[in-house]
Amino acid sequence: MSDYKKPAHWAVGKNKLFPHQVGFTCPPHDFDAAPSDFLRIAPATVGVHGRMLHVPDYEHQLDQRKSNFGLLEEFVECMANNGADVCGQVGSNWVHASGLGVEGIRQHCEMLSDKYETTFHMAGYAMVEALRAMNVEKVALNGVYHWPTWWQGTANFLREAGFDVLYAGNFVDQGFIASQEECNAAIWCFDGDLASKSMAYVAEQAPQADAYLANGMCNFRSGPNGQAQRFVHLEVELEAQLGKPVITHDNALYWRIFKSLGLAPVTQQGSLLSSLKD
Repeated sequence: MSDYKKPAHWAVGKNKLFPHQVGFTCPPHDFDAAPSDFLRIAPATVGVHGRMLHVPDYEHQLDQRKSNFGLLEEFVECMANNGADVCGQVGSNWVHASGLGVEGIRQHCEMLSDKYETTFHMAGYAMVEALRAMNVEKVALNGVYHWPTWWQGTANFLREAGFDVLYAGNFVDQGFIASQEECNAAIWCFDGDLASKSMAYVAEQAPQADAYLANGMCNFRSGPNGQAQRFVHLEVELEAQLGKPVITHDNALYWRIFKSLGLAPVTQQGSLLSSLKD
């Protein structure tokens, strides 16, 4: 039994800067867009704070995620101490790298939420929850820039959760980038039209899929003056193009956080986030 107690003064509304307070964390060595993206689509009652995990020698290896998995609890405790209502973990690979399995991750999120009196969601598991809520069975996964062990881990995690993965592959498999080395060198940010082209390719490989998925933390230079944007900015156009739901790790995480807050986006979004307004 935990002896942790969330500071009682956060239960008094006037003591909080915002009525709804959200904390985000991201992997080391990434200036992450999630806090900015989430805030841009949220009601004015929402405030956001970000906290990077600190691993000085981090090289984006799966075993480093597993060995530093405990930092997620440190993050939740820090956010709870400072009055967050909900915490979100960016980075889809952490769920499968942990070795806990689908049910183990569900239990871990529940344990941290209960222990620190602050709801905690992981992007990788949020996608599973979103697909279940949308009654999806057959999926196709755009692995975007992810290394083979990364997107294969995501595909296997989805299979373990009970989904039929009809296709999975990254930009190299799809023929848009010559090698994984060239893909890595882009530092997670790609030409603006690659989102549309790669999702069209995925749809062609699995036309019978109920939904098209993507590792949602990929960036595309599709914004004003080539500013980077993630799938959450592009989902309306992509769903119109593909004719089916587009569920990514970014929109799934935001959906789960909004659901916990009892809120919905104020912007026009795709089918998943728009379902919160029903």
